[in-house]
Amino acid sequence: MKRGCDRVMQALAGAGVRHIFALSGNQIMPLFDASIEAGIRLYHTRHEAAAVYMAEGYAQLSGGVGVALVTAGAGLGNAIGPLLTARASDTPLLLLSGDSPVARDGQGAFQEMDQVGLTQSATKWSCRVTQADALSQTINEAYRLAASGRPGPIHISLPADVLLAETEVAAQPSRTEPDTPNASMLRDWLSAAQRPVLVLGPSLNATRQPGLAVALEQAAGAPVVVMESPRGLKDPALGAMAALFAEADRVLLLGKPLDFTMQFGSCAPDAAWALVHSDPGELHRAAVNRGSRVDISLEADPSEMARALALDDAAQDQRAGQGGETWRRRFQRARLKRAEPQPDNMNIAPDGLCSAVQRFMDELGDPLLVCDGGEFGQWAQAGISARRRIINGVSGAIGGGLCYAMAARVADPKAEIFALMGDGTAGFHFMEFETAVRENLPFVAIIGNDQRWNAEHQIQLREFGSERLHSCALSRARYDLAAEALGGFGALVTSLSELPEAMARALASGKPACINVMIEGAAAPNVALG
Repeated sequence: MKRGCDRVMQALAGAGVRHIFALSGNQIMPLFDASIEAGIRLYHTRHEAAAVYMAEGYAQLSGGVGVALVTAGAGLGNAIGPLLTARASDTPLLLLSGDSPVARDGQGAFQEMDQVGLTQSATKWSCRVTQADALSQTINEAYRLAASGRPGPIHISLPADVLLAETEVAAQPSRTEPDTPNASMLRDWLSAAQRPVLVLGPSLNATRQPGLAVALEQAAGAPVVVMESPRGLKDPALGAMAALFAEADRVLLLGKPLDFTMQFGSCAPDAAWALVHSDPGELHRAAVNRGSRVDISLEADPSEMARALALDDAAQDQRAGQGGETWRRRFQRARLKRAEPQPDNMNIAPDGLCSAVQRFMDELGDPLLVCDGGEFGQWAQAGISARRRIINGVSGAIGGGLCYAMAARVADPKAEIFALMGDGTAGFHFMEFETAVRENLPFVAIIGNDQRWNAEHQIQLREFGSERLHSCALSRARYDLAAEALGGFGALVTSLSELPEAMARALASGKPACINVMIEGAAAPNVALG
């Protein structure tokens, strides 16, 4: 006989889980105990949201399912925000929460509440396990569901008495092989286009599906764009692509919703559309937004379909668009275009900071990049590139950057990790520097410190006028000294010439590092085709 908590951890270990990101609490201490025999390492954070952000970042970089563990009540409540981020980024994640005992249901037990009702709208599936015999099978099903179809977060609520109950049931995970999709219909549809564009959703980006976009573009003979920013086509990392996108005559979306990020379809007003998505709700949304302009609507795994298109030998003889090469070259030039440099009279301009970081990273082997934040986060996304990257994603939520950096260290213990964020962003989970020191998860955080919530400052300036700017200012806080006080490395940079040495010292320290760079605030880059 085993305790329910042992069955949970055994099921996770059997699925290949080796790391769980957690914050302790009364109801889940049996799971902490059971993790020892299961051989699962717990990373103990300072806030429940940080644990979920770490699980999301780990999933994106490892290619597996991230697992977070939090306690009941307010513990689960604190974890809700990152669930929305994982849902929007199509990241497979399993959130386990404690719960009040089933035997006390309806009696007002400590932290008794409808936890499933709390998480249902933010997850693919949420359930409460009320029988110990069902634990193994539920964990296995949840793990499978998180990664299948449209990847996303799953929540399982685990009552305290169920975790301590004895059970003999240890179900084995079921495995199914995906069907190979038939890509011929999409290939034929694309071949009739003159100016086609293929758009991939966040789960098909270069970090999570290395080489896929490049192979797909070559096979289809059409531009391929990955969209994972809430600014959509206005993402400055996509350059001046929005202006050219308006000329497209056929747009194929693979795992990419036809939503606000694509101006509900008006970004390509004369185009016909095709959509491949495993979520039927997104197929319905496309029909609502573009109606009869949607030629093809397929409920299928977009990842498998993209691979089928990329590996389709017939595509080489039936490439999309008669003027395909010219169209692709125009698209590539637009995508690479960047905003004009900021004025020389600025002390440290955000684009100058990003250029300096890029030069430093270019001298390294295979650095890993995290970008998080509003205006400064957009400068970082547009001005810095790396083979592997995590951004704060389509949800528009900020604050997970430090947690993503820690998760990156867990996923790749040898990586050189750089996390760029604004000073507003850094404040959400700055105490996780203590976690990073304690858990030995070094990275280099570079804070673009413009002493304000700059995204909102820019809204006030643009929409209400300079005379009505208020309540968005921050201080010249010494984040570098705070990081040192928590056991990390800190450096203050007030001149761009100081940055390379500070970055070198930060890396050499082997500690979680904070480089506090005093910058001039600037609106996110707005790139014109020109």
